[in-house]
Amino acid sequence: MKLYLATASTDDVAWGAAHGMLDGVITTPGLLVDEADSDARSHLSELCRLVHGPIFAAVYAVDAAGAYRDGKELAKLSDQIVVQLPLLEETLGAMRRLQADGIRVSATHVYNSAQGLIAARAGASSVVTAVDRLDAAGHDGVAMIAELHAAFDASDAECDVIALNAATPARFGACALAGADAVALSADLCRALLVHPLTDRGIDEFLGDVARLRRAWPSS
Repeated sequence: MKLYLATASTDDVAWGAAHGMLDGVITTPGLLVDEADSDARSHLSELCRLVHGPIFAAVYAVDAAGAYRDGKELAKLSDQIVVQLPLLEETLGAMRRLQADGIRVSATHVYNSAQGLIAARAGASSVVTAVDRLDAAGHDGVAMIAELHAAFDASDAECDVIALNAATPARFGACALAGADAVALSADLCRALLVHPLTDRGIDEFLGDVARLRRAWPSS
């Protein structure tokens, strides 16, 4: 399973890349507007320089012509760019045209297996499902990740399932068990994955043992 950061922060991306924890980056217009100092495309180019993996970037338009135009422009930034399109009737044609042009596309706002299969049929190489939004709406986000994974396997669809914003380390692990091809999470949650009370207790004991060992054998 791959690990993506859901961020547009260059500091977060540099941290993830430096620690070898990062397979790619998923941005949104909201994340970009909060982080981009100049224009969004220059910022995306900078993210591409920081990490070798895919950088997911969304089109701004939701009509077929506008989404196709935006996707073509985004793809010019780098071979790393994966163009994100919201799954709508109006964007399906743009998705298919971009895929035919050799541009990787990803469908966002996918919340059931029917939507996922349609996206895959239209040429999406991945679908993005916001686990936190499903959970907040009273659905089981992790169960939907498992359903999408099973649907793609059953139909031989070559399409990855990306679980977005698993809210806790436990939900992150559940997404992995459900068959997610990638999980996209914030840098804060990524750091939280490293934390566990028993780890803290074990490190305290380890350091205590090391200190006693050094007192017993000062020259070692």
